[in-house]
Amino acid sequence: MQKPADFPVTVSVLTPAYQAQAVLARAVASVQAQTCTDWEMIVVDDGSDDGTLAVARSLALAEPRLRVIHSRKGQGAAGARNTALAAAQGRYIAFLDADDAWMPDKLAQQLAQMQAQGAGLGYTGFTRIAAGQERPVRVPAQVTRAQLLRGNVICCSSAVYDRAVVGSPPMPDLEMRQDYALWLELLAQVPYATGVTAPLVRLHTTPGSLSSNKWRAMAATWAMHRHHFGTSPLRAAFYVAAHTQGRLRRG
Repeated sequence: MQKPADFPVTVSVLTPAYQAQAVLARAVASVQAQTCTDWEMIVVDDGSDDGTLAVARSLALAEPRLRVIHSRKGQGAAGARNTALAAAQGRYIAFLDADDAWMPDKLAQQLAQMQAQGAGLGYTGFTRIAAGQERPVRVPAQVTRAQLLRGNVICCSSAVYDRAVVGSPPMPDLEMRQDYALWLELLAQVPYATGVTAPLVRLHTTPGSLSSNKWRAMAATWAMHRHHFGTSPLRAAFYVAAHTQGRLRRG
């Protein structure tokens, strides 16, 4: 794959890492295994007090495409991703959380499809892994903003956007749903996001995490619509209900 003009690297992979000592190497290995090899990976240690920073720096010694940024004060996931974005040199911005992993042809399939369609935002299917159980999650081949408002089908660790099409928008500074808010903002610029329906991401759900707390997630979805986008209470309630129903269907 040729490097896009005006960008030194094809893909920048942004990875926030907090207390990720046990899982970070798996995420890095899945990027190193990509059939698309023109990438850089930027890991931001978000003030961890375990061995995350040491693991990241050790991995970087053996992998010149991996860069590590240490944040002494925890910024949260959105802030850490935005710190990585500020250092990114790639045309395509890809997101990978430290506890997730990609299948080897994830980037190659996704970039080929985005380039063929001229799409500014892409995503893929994923496999949800929790308590030793694996469940592939089906995603549509395309989603518009109107459709995404009724439920987020874009897994953060599957998402890629094209800076040549949408610029370099940061993630909104929200405790939760910052990724969902960004996809909605991007879809205000482009007509649709394109999806590779195959499950090319392995999404690990940790019991007790923010994303696994359903009530807290519903409250965060409400807050995103009401306070970030200024949606009316009635419309926000409708979107939360539609989002929850869609999540239950997808599993």
